[in-house]
Amino acid sequence: MAIDSDQRSDPTRFGTEAFYASIGRAFVAMCAFVPVLFLIELLDRLTHNRLSRDGGIDPHRIDGLDGIVFAPFLHASFEHVLANSIPLILLGTFVLADGGARFWLTTAFIAIVSGVGVWFLGDGLTVGASGVIFGYLGVILMRGVISRSWWHIAVGLLVGLLYGWQIVGVLPNDPDVSWQGHLFGFIGGLVAAILFRRRRPRPVEHADPLALDPDLP
Repeated sequence: MAIDSDQRSDPTRFGTEAFYASIGRAFVAMCAFVPVLFLIELLDRLTHNRLSRDGGIDPHRIDGLDGIVFAPFLHASFEHVLANSIPLILLGTFVLADGGARFWLTTAFIAIVSGVGVWFLGDGLTVGASGVIFGYLGVILMRGVISRSWWHIAVGLLVGLLYGWQIVGVLPNDPDVSWQGHLFGFIGGLVAAILFRRRRPRPVEHADPLALDPDLP
């Protein structure tokens, strides 16, 4: 079946040059972002963890609400940043490849849902990008369902095989892990995939010109 020019320029269509270019740009962007997290952690260390104390989510405290914005950029240690780096790059690449504006809306929505969940149900000061990561996982899995595209479904299955075991992170089985952030981040990702999905254009209905012209017999 021939592919027209519009389909060849569609960055969401697997196998097109636009698709590979979109994935490549997104991968480079995510790789460039991770060093920023390491730099922030270095500054946090140099200030004796003041950034984490002031910018983390402090549950049930009004002055801890600003952590919803800052906490995803802060981590407890360099090991914490490193542990989040690979899934953030991989999952973030697929989410970002679907469009920059959609990526930022999705990320902001996930961060807010995850952060609010931690603020209401959390037990202590919380930092880290893992809530956003679980949100990206939810986005990709839900995107495969609602798009009914074999490519998106394949990505969802691949991500499920690689990181599906991390779903246990949404369960309260480790006091040092914010299961609240993981759970609400994942839920936020599922919802974001629906809210910010690509809208398929409706087919144009061509009216019968004989029915529109009253002068024609």
